[in-house]
Amino acid sequence: MRFLAAAILFLIAVPARAEFDASLVERKVGEVAADVGGGRLGVGILDLKSGQDWYLAGDERFPMQSVFKAPLGVAVLRQVDRKKLGLDQTVTITRRDVAMGWSPIAKDMAGDRKSVAVRELVRGAVSLSDNTAADVLMRLIGGPAAVTAALMESDIAGLRVDRYERELQPELAGLPPYAPGVTIDPAEWKNAVAAVPEERKAAALQTYLSTDERDTATPKAAVAFLAKLDRGAMLSADMTAVMIRAMAESPTGAQRLKAGLPAGARLAHKTGTGPDVLGLNAATNDIGIVTLPGGAKFAIAVFLAGSALPEAQREAVHARVMAILAEAAR
Repeated sequence: MRFLAAAILFLIAVPARAEFDASLVERKVGEVAADVGGGRLGVGILDLKSGQDWYLAGDERFPMQSVFKAPLGVAVLRQVDRKKLGLDQTVTITRRDVAMGWSPIAKDMAGDRKSVAVRELVRGAVSLSDNTAADVLMRLIGGPAAVTAALMESDIAGLRVDRYERELQPELAGLPPYAPGVTIDPAEWKNAVAAVPEERKAAALQTYLSTDERDTATPKAAVAFLAKLDRGAMLSADMTAVMIRAMAESPTGAQRLKAGLPAGARLAHKTGTGPDVLGLNAATNDIGIVTLPGGAKFAIAVFLAGSALPEAQREAVHARVMAILAEAAR
């Protein structure tokens, strides 16, 4: 009886953590949103313990860029759970599979082909944001529609994946997509982009930022995805751990959400970055699961599209939003 009484007194004396201060978030994020270089800012915050949430432009669609590699990773690991793929299964990558842009796997390819394990492709796509790894994985599971289908199976609406990197990036630049199996020469790609007339570039960017719903996510959908990943609703415990580890070990975005973290906080995240076109940046994004020193845990998504700010200032927007959340959660 004495033990029970002491336990009751302890519970009374130590109340549950208060919910985060949404009014502070609204006021301070509103100040941030007022100075984003003419772009659109979308923010989603979800307390993973209490369920309290807050959004800025929560139902608006934003271009994801490489943020799509997080749901891609989940779709691949779901195939591992279902025994359709193995983490140690090897995939042969040839020069014809190489995508444009950032690709450590392609850079390390000594000859015309290379065998890579599925687990390394997942790490490449999710942790390192490797474009070739992403395209190879997407093809392996049946294309972009397979990623969107996996999301729909988990009742996540408002997030869709429609194109390979070798399709999306040329279309954003005002060029036709590369067909499967066509080798992309980096120098030719760079020259082709440079040769696109300015009016075509402007039209392609405007379409990408305003009317094209392909490869987009809403802040609400992004945090819903993160929340279901965190609680193991999309993958087995083992594959959830693989996915979270890949996101936690990512070296990208050091000046985005990471830069706003208080000491002792942890972040598992995925960034996405689009090109600068005629003085406007297509997208600067970061989504993740953050655990604060006191134990509070949040899903957070920050999307910034069409901003004229230089890169350092765009990234500082993310850091400021994270710092605001940390302050509001005290």
